[in-house]
Parts: sequence; structure tokens; C-alpha cells
Amino acid sequence: MLARPLGVSPDSLETGSELGDNARRELRLADAELRLRLEGSAPAEVTGLLSEAQNAGDEASTVRAEIVLGLAASARGDHATAIDYLERAITSERVTPASRPDVFATLGHAYSFVGDPRRAADLFERCLTDLKQLAPDDSASRVRFSTYLSYALTDLGNLRRANEVVEDALELSSEAADPYTRVRLYWSLGRIAYEQSQPQTALEHFRRAVALLEATEDTIHLARAYLSCAAAALASTGDLEDVARQVDHAVSLLGPRPADSDLAIVRWLQAMLATRNGSPADGAALAREARELAADAPNQHALATWALAEALTAAGDAGAEPAWRDATAALQKVGTVREHAESLRGYARFLRAANRESEALDILDRAAGLAGTPATDAASAER
Repeated sequence: MLARPLGVSPDSLETGSELGDNARRELRLADAELRLRLEGSAPAEVTGLLSEAQNAGDEASTVRAEIVLGLAASARGDHATAIDYLERAITSERVTPASRPDVFATLGHAYSFVGDPRRAADLFERCLTDLKQLAPDDSASRVRFSTYLSYALTDLGNLRRANEVVEDALELSSEAADPYTRVRLYWSLGRIAYEQSQPQTALEHFRRAVALLEATEDTIHLARAYLSCAAAALASTGDLEDVARQVDHAVSLLGPRPADSDLAIVRWLQAMLATRNGSPADGAALAREARELAADAPNQHALATWALAEALTAAGDAGAEPAWRDATAALQKVGTVREHAESLRGYARFLRAANRESEALDILDRAAGLAGTPATDAASAER
């Protein structure tokens, strides 16, 4: 009765605040999410806010706290924890690919990081289906999830379907002409070309993505694009100076505290460079550091093990063969078809150098027999 003529809420008369408990929680969670996005970490109080919201039956704040904790876990490289929180969050009707695309993108990327691209592909397929129903005019979001789906399909070796998805996205791209849309499309085309053993074509697409990102000044994504360029250049041109320049650009953009997943890729590329520049001891040290950084990212860990095998081979170290066995076995499980095939060919070269011709031929047969791996590649490796 007093609140009505005064034009204030009953809560404000009782507590001295215009905000009720639920609104105060929401305010603190919004502040935590902004801090996470701007500073890269969320305050420790978010876990307490989650418990408080659950006890109060405050579904909106519960979901928001789960999202903040999931995004924070992803940012620090704890992808298993990110999956746990974000899977719970997306069960809410409040969280859809249209309302919170970042949540679904982060969850899908976490699936890929833990070596499960099939779950990532299934999630992104679902997102596209939902977007067609919930936001049929949101072309930008549909292109975004189409490119994410193409990444997951490429990791699975399903290049035909990945191409179809990108072609569909290209048809939509004229309606969604923002630079990030074009970047994602070029990145998708580059990844597909790379897996099709066309590293020069991949490099051209990655360079277009870099040019667009330079215009947008998105430093983290630009750094990752430089790393993609470096990997493609390593496989195509073999110009080690160019690769080193790309890596240096990425390092400067990542800043003083890069995420472990980004730094693992940097160290992997630096390990490959060191070995090919005639410093296998440095290459082995960098590869071991990459493995430690990628402890929670199976694919990156496998690539780092491959780099370690290359370095130990160049150094004549007895640990080379176990490293080759570990790398090829791991890439069979979590690598792309191209990565697995190339690692097998590297292992075969190691066996040949040790005069173990019969074993080398068996390994080359496995490489040639992989789906999507041209037999001529294996033949050229034999020569």
C-alpha cells in the first residue's frame, strides 16, 4: 500500500534496494559474464551463485551460472568441465542456437577438443535444424553453424558432406555479408582443401581469411588464422622462413597469456620448424612442451607426439619408434584422415631408414588404404 503511491516496489521499501533476490543474482551473473568475455576469467563467486540459484528455484539464474562456468572452463582449457556445464544449460528452453549461439559453438568445439567430432557434428546439425524453425531469416547464424559443421565433418573425414554444407552456406552468404561470415567460409574451404591434400589451395583460402580478419582487428581469431596459414605453408611450400613469420605474427597477437590450446599449436609448429632447420634437440623439447599443454586436447596431443617422433628420428634417438607408434595410434583415433595417413608415411620412412623394408611396406599399405587418401600419395612416399 505504501509502495504504490510512492511509485516504488515493495522490495525496495523492505530492503532498500530496487532489485529482488532473483534480479540481484542476475545482475551479478551478468557482471561475471562480461568480466569473462573482457578479461578471460570469471570470478570465483559464480559457483556460489549457482548453488544459491538452485536452492531458490531460480531457473534463469541457474542456467546463466551454468553457462558462465562452462564458458570459463572452456577458456582455461578444461573442456570436460565445459561439456558438463553446457550440456546441462542447453536442456533449458531458454537456451537455443538463436538466443545463445556462443553456448552451442563452445560446446561443439569442446567435443572436438576431447576427440569426439561426431558429437560436435550432431550438435551443429541440430543447431541448423533449430535455426531454420526458430530464426529462418537469420542467415548469419545459419552460415556460422554451417561452417562449424563443416569443421566437424572435415575432422571426421566426411569431405563430401563438408563440401555440401559449405556450398549451402555460400548461397546464404550474400544475405549475411559481414566479414566474419566470409572469414568462416574461407576457413571452411581452406580446411577442406587441406584434408584433400591440396595445401596450396588451402593456403590461398586461409590468406583471404587473414586479410578479412586484419580489417576487423579480431586479434585472437586472426592469430589462429595465421597458425592455419603456417600449417598449410609447412605442408605446401616448405618455405620455413614464411612459416616462422606466420607463427611469429600469431604469437604477437595471442598476447602474454595465451590459452593452452593456442600455445600448444604454436609449440607444435615451432617444434616442426626447429627439426627441419637442423635443431632436433630443440624440436623435441618444444614437442614435449606442446604435449603437456595439450593434455586435455587429444588431437593436439597426437600432433605434438608426431612432432616429437620427427625430432627424435632426426636426432637418432632410440625413443623415436615408440613415439611413432604412439602418434600413429593416437591419430587413428582422434586425427583427420590426412593427419593419420601422413603420420603413417612418416613412420614408414623411419622404418625404411632402419632397413626394415617389409614393415615399412605394411605401413604404406595402411596409409594407401585409408578412405579419402589417394593411393598415388603413398606411391610417391615410397619413391
